[in-house]
Amino acid sequence: MKEFWSRRIVDAVPYVPGEQPKGQTFVKLNTNECPYPPSPKVVEAITRAAGETLRLYPDPECLELRCAIARREGLSPDQVFCSNGSDEVLAFAFQAFFDPDKEIVFPQITYSFYPVYTNYFGLTCRQVPMNPDFSTPVEELMGKNGGVVLCNPNAPTGQGVSREVVEKLLRANPDVVVIVDEAYVDFGGESSVGLIDRYPNLLVIQTASKSRALAGLRVGWAMGNPNLIQGLCCVRDSINSYTVDRLAQAGAKAAVEDEDYFTQTCQKVMATRERTAQRLREMGYTVLPSQANFLFVSHPDKSGKALLDGLRERGVLVRWWSNPAISNWLRISIGTDAEMDTLLGALQEL
Repeated sequence: MKEFWSRRIVDAVPYVPGEQPKGQTFVKLNTNECPYPPSPKVVEAITRAAGETLRLYPDPECLELRCAIARREGLSPDQVFCSNGSDEVLAFAFQAFFDPDKEIVFPQITYSFYPVYTNYFGLTCRQVPMNPDFSTPVEELMGKNGGVVLCNPNAPTGQGVSREVVEKLLRANPDVVVIVDEAYVDFGGESSVGLIDRYPNLLVIQTASKSRALAGLRVGWAMGNPNLIQGLCCVRDSINSYTVDRLAQAGAKAAVEDEDYFTQTCQKVMATRERTAQRLREMGYTVLPSQANFLFVSHPDKSGKALLDGLRERGVLVRWWSNPAISNWLRISIGTDAEMDTLLGALQEL
């Protein structure tokens, strides 16, 4: 029943987020959330901000947060844009930099919001088939396009490309915007932020949701040439100037500034990831090398759907897609060591 819906959305196929269970307690390894709490400094900052000033609108420019990010990354504040999670930054970027008559390119197996945005905003895209080992077909993203979107490290495969490879993409696509989505870069990937001053067409997008344990706060940011940042501001201010609330700005700033806690959290996740990957391989699973906070896993004798259902029956949630190209694979978020031991025990039963 779609009575009163506009033509623009009547045939839209929206993004499907990972299950957020209610009621039954699960070991939740399906949405790439951080298994550890945010920095205590984040809670302190939010508590200080949760006062009388909540009656006032937040800073629409997010200046203090942008300055904190700029200091950390060696940029100027006019090279940083903040918004309500990196998904919203991506949505603004698709509107700001891509045109309907020019084809966007991105890998066929990647973050599934990219084709959703493409369709919703009336754009066109070419999804490039992956290499047999699920690595990114970089050569197919070079030239003859209206823009490039690269998730690095890639989701859901976890594999990344080097900064050198990104630079080749930038040189091959000088007249269009190249978006590098670095949601998972802090878990072993190589960031492209250092290329921003040399390539005016590079937009790097990051998030506080994963490595800084703030998925519930919804803060993301883009970094790039001031011209690109102004384009994002134009889209934002045409929709909603106040995208990041007062509490989120305070908490995210504290998270960005607490480098020691950030480093410790990432190191714990990466250590658990490598231990889990080794155990899975010993159990006969194929595990792709990962630079993210998840593993992409398959078994020669059990289908992905059978594993998904069997794990759920045993109280463990993971992510599965019906896409035939990856239907025998699971994406497993990295939890605590105890949570991963529960996963391994459930898989051993299966």
